[in-house]
Amino acid sequence: MYHILPARDGHLLNVLIALLFATLFAWVSMGFWSALAGLLVMLFRYDRFVVTASLPKSQPLKPEARAAILFPLYNEDITRVIEGVRVVWRSLAAAGARDNFDIFILSDSTSPDAWVNEEEAWNALCREEDGFEHIFYRHRKINRKGKSGNVADFCRRWGANYPYMIVFDADSLMAGETLVRMVQAMEARPDIGILQTTPKSINSRSLIARIQQFSNHLYGPVFAAGLHYWQLADAQYWGHNAIIRTAPFIQHCHLPVLDGPKPLGGPILSHDFVEAALMRRAGYGVWLAYELEGSYEENPPSLIDELVRDRRWCQGNLQHSKLVLAKGFFPTHRALFINGIMSYFSALLWFFFLIVSTVQAVAVLFRLPVYFPEGPTLLPSWPQYFSGWMLALFTGTAVLLFLPKLLTLLLVLVKGGSRAFGGGPAMLASAVFELLLSALLAPVRMLYHSLFVITTLLGFTVRWNTQNRDASGTTWLEAIRFHWWGVFIGMVWGGLIMIVNPPFFVWLSPIVAGLAISIPLSVWTSRSSLGLTAMRWGLFLTPAETCPPAEVAALNKLMRRSTYHSPFRIAPDNGFIRAVVIPKTFALHLALSAHKRKSNPAKEAELAALVEKAVAEGPGGLSAKEKNTLLREPKALADLHTRVWALADAEQWGIVC
Repeated sequence: MYHILPARDGHLLNVLIALLFATLFAWVSMGFWSALAGLLVMLFRYDRFVVTASLPKSQPLKPEARAAILFPLYNEDITRVIEGVRVVWRSLAAAGARDNFDIFILSDSTSPDAWVNEEEAWNALCREEDGFEHIFYRHRKINRKGKSGNVADFCRRWGANYPYMIVFDADSLMAGETLVRMVQAMEARPDIGILQTTPKSINSRSLIARIQQFSNHLYGPVFAAGLHYWQLADAQYWGHNAIIRTAPFIQHCHLPVLDGPKPLGGPILSHDFVEAALMRRAGYGVWLAYELEGSYEENPPSLIDELVRDRRWCQGNLQHSKLVLAKGFFPTHRALFINGIMSYFSALLWFFFLIVSTVQAVAVLFRLPVYFPEGPTLLPSWPQYFSGWMLALFTGTAVLLFLPKLLTLLLVLVKGGSRAFGGGPAMLASAVFELLLSALLAPVRMLYHSLFVITTLLGFTVRWNTQNRDASGTTWLEAIRFHWWGVFIGMVWGGLIMIVNPPFFVWLSPIVAGLAISIPLSVWTSRSSLGLTAMRWGLFLTPAETCPPAEVAALNKLMRRSTYHSPFRIAPDNGFIRAVVIPKTFALHLALSAHKRKSNPAKEAELAALVEKAVAEGPGGLSAKEKNTLLREPKALADLHTRVWALADAEQWGIVC
């Protein structure tokens, strides 16, 4: 790379370009070799280190082999969560393993409506599925440290009762047989601390989510097998769809508070990598069970939702820079910390590489060539162009980027798996379209990831908010507000280079094109109509769609049914009003949240004034904080319940005579 650059003698720009290129080339090559290892494992179907290979197929679990399944929530769509819990519970019944599992719905929701809706949904589920002895609900008053704090709260309260816990996300789904196999693996291997499955994406509707879902099903198994090949017992924990040995987790995986100010200091956001490293430091293995089927999750429905999520992950991963040299960690986990940092920092390096290359392309036009350097010489020094080296670099980079995907396609075709992706032609067409869209989105992701790294290093923090799972689509106004500056940079950048150095513009055009059309690209790819149209045409199909697993089919059937019936004119998502008005919901909430508090005259007067405000102004006059205060105080809520039913006109509360 250094020798093919122009005017290289003592030129600092060339040194910088070569260093950036070498770093990025090494980063890409890591993924290439992991994929190649995975391809060999998948081709020969042999891996003597597979954790579940020697497990019995039909041996029941021992009564003492008990596991808690955790569903941490934060202002989620409770209908999707509860139906997912229902499917898991029924699947465990089909596997004959209900008595070995309990399910805990652990809520950190700050929305008063979500809080009450969760209670109602949990109660209905337990009544319908006879689950009161196995399915439990808890709402935390203070959601300190987010999901990791929620799991830690479970460990303090109930962890001693369960040798194992299986952590889910709100959109996670797992088959009962898979859960049983995970517990069997932990029973057979006491040296395993965490066993992580590789979730497959399901139920994507928007175009971008369906393309990512297709890529996950097609290429994901190969890359997962490659990760397992290199990492063995030093694997990663991704925070969900994994089983954890509870006792060592409680003893050794307490998360430290990082020194220094936020965002790099303070509580750890990306807790999963750190917990894996702590578990490994304690002498327990962390394994990736890439061979286990029956583990599922869902994708963000739009590019903006994906980037908003990446903003949180970026801050969390950059915090790991303070742990790379921490005492006692295994070298592999130090490397995984660096890998997580580079997953975002590499975008900034790529951006710098493009900027420096642009400066070089402009500078070379204004630099006069020196044919006769200083000192004695007989012949001029003509510029040299190493076209063979240029071709070698271009070809080598293309091989690293595209060969694993090409070989994966060939592997699926040879082994007859293309039928699960809609057939050979449809699979190939989908792969080509996925490649083109990835190329267009790559510069957009690069620009935003670079921004995330820079703003984090400058001290800007981000909250760990609820992930949007609504596939309603990005509006044009939302896309303009989010992407306008990227479009501006792309247009100005491309326009100047096209005027100054047209040949270099040809090489830069893929970057410029992706940035220039990012607004319509963000809007169109977020639309479910385009995603479903592609599905009807046979594009981006996955095995979970062509031959749906029982759990996925059951979830989709349950989500299509309508179960809400009420004599009250209160929308099912207005949880606070329902808790105040509907006697059954009111009684349920009191039963779940009743607590004793010392008498405090000042507090009592404040609550009485809040009740008066609620009666006078109705629910619309209360803030979310005031609603939560009433929901936490049984006496005040009971007073409000009585006062509302005594109103002559309570239409704003949904009571119509």
